[in-house]
Amino acid sequence: MNFYSLNKQAPQVSFKTAVVAGIAPDKGLYFPETIEPLPNSFFERIEELSNLEIAFNAIHQFVSADIPNEKLKEILAKVLDFNFPVVPIEDNVATLELFHGPTMAFKDVGARFMANCLGYFSDSENSKNDVTVLVATSGDTGGAVANGFLGVEGVKVVILYPSGKVSDIQERQLTTLGQNITALEVDGTFDDCQKMVKTAFLDEALLTKMQLTSANSINVARWLPQLFYFLFAYKQAKSEGKEIVFSVPSGNFGNICAGLVAQRLGMPVKHFVAATNVNDTVPEFMRTNKYDPKPSTATISNAMDVGDPSNFIRIRHLFQDDFELLKTNLSSYSFTDEETKIALGSIYKNSKYIADPHGAVGYLGLKKYQESHPNTYGIFLETAHPVKFLDVVEETIGEQITIPAQIKSVMDKEKKSIRISKYAELKEYLLQR
Repeated sequence: MNFYSLNKQAPQVSFKTAVVAGIAPDKGLYFPETIEPLPNSFFERIEELSNLEIAFNAIHQFVSADIPNEKLKEILAKVLDFNFPVVPIEDNVATLELFHGPTMAFKDVGARFMANCLGYFSDSENSKNDVTVLVATSGDTGGAVANGFLGVEGVKVVILYPSGKVSDIQERQLTTLGQNITALEVDGTFDDCQKMVKTAFLDEALLTKMQLTSANSINVARWLPQLFYFLFAYKQAKSEGKEIVFSVPSGNFGNICAGLVAQRLGMPVKHFVAATNVNDTVPEFMRTNKYDPKPSTATISNAMDVGDPSNFIRIRHLFQDDFELLKTNLSSYSFTDEETKIALGSIYKNSKYIADPHGAVGYLGLKKYQESHPNTYGIFLETAHPVKFLDVVEETIGEQITIPAQIKSVMDKEKKSIRISKYAELKEYLLQR
């Protein structure tokens, strides 16, 4: 299978080329040329399949031209070595926990998959040229990418994050590892970080000196594996016998876009909810059919503080930019920090379940949708462990949270970051490397 640029001004390329390049020469996002539905029998007997078998069948068509079957199975075994449980919360409401990996965030799967793919491509070519992975993070991407790529031969990682706008634990996860990982602390917002990364990919003077790729969800190897979550959840919830709805806390919209690809593969789920914080570019689009990006606003659900979500163009493309067709498959709602805190408190009071702020936004989106669709079984995604937002969660629920081992391991390590404030400083650092 080939991948083409959504700007449609660049040649089609292989999965390998798309992964290594990150973004197309015409600066468009790569997209698979076809999405072939899986046979009905796959979904009819999905309960009999292991997570590895589900993932192999789902991703095979996209990567098989560049990754042999046995190697793909080996990569998936490394990536999917933890659980993805669906946990009942209340009648017709459950959460899909995606925080049981090494950095306790949903991005562990995509980051590790991409790291293993790049490692395989580097080994298979005995390449002498390092690839520099350049990534912007609003929270959990940085830690997941740092952990996934740590020690990978031939790959250097540079992570940009907004100073003072990620949680203490998130910052420690991306600034304390060393080796081939460097953290650049940006005086600005996530959108400023993302703009710098995009500018680097447009800088011909820089690109002639080094091979850059991105580990944000704009990269197909980071984005596509996220479709596994939805299939794993469908496997667990199928026996409920009701129409399933997924509510996805959404920032850069890669996760929910992958869910819509799972739907295109044939997963019998008719509707998705994109739940956002006050960064409501997509909710407003779904209301007005006008896309009007704006500067991001800092919130307690910081991983969703995105004013111009990169992956929404992929979602629009999936539905041929047909607004009415999109609306039949996707709803989107935004919520304030105050509403998020109230939801955190009520979830804990009513079910003793401790959500994180992002999961609470997903819960609110689901409950909003179920007001007019009460006979659905809703699953909201819990995308990070609540300990990563320790202060706000403990203050809201009035209880202390046990610190997991994965988090304890970084608490006492020394933070190392380089402060920058403008693109010229990023370029100078990259060229010096």
